[in-house]
Amino acid sequence: MAAKEYLSQAYRLDLRINSKIEQISSLSGLATKCTSVISDMPGNPNRATSAMADAVDKIIDLQSEINHDIDTLVNLKQEIVSVIKGIENLEYQTLLEKRYLCFLSWEKIAVAMGYDLRYLHKLHNRALQKCIIPAKIRSGH
Repeated sequence: MAAKEYLSQAYRLDLRINSKIEQISSLSGLATKCTSVISDMPGNPNRATSAMADAVDKIIDLQSEINHDIDTLVNLKQEIVSVIKGIENLEYQTLLEKRYLCFLSWEKIAVAMGYDLRYLHKLHNRALQKCIIPAKIRSGH
């Protein structure tokens, strides 16, 4: 696995976590919208309750997935920190931390570090070349 691909894993996992959080919000809205319809016709009295129970079950499943993903993200970020700290150049470390741990845009990093955007990309390529991904990580644990 290339350094850039490895370091980018945390960002992608963070996106998936946020997506699941949005799904929970949507399901919570659906669960609270479950209402009874008043009608002369006999109907299934458990229908609204069942829809709410299904939504609650899905919410619980998603929360469990999110907790697992957060644990994975924390472990992955710890691994990434150790890879970044293995680089001697502090500018490279700062750049990689801002990009792959803080998930800042290139523009924000350039402003924060006081660099031109083109120079920042060159610096980034140099930093990636200095990354040493341990064999156990390269092979996927």
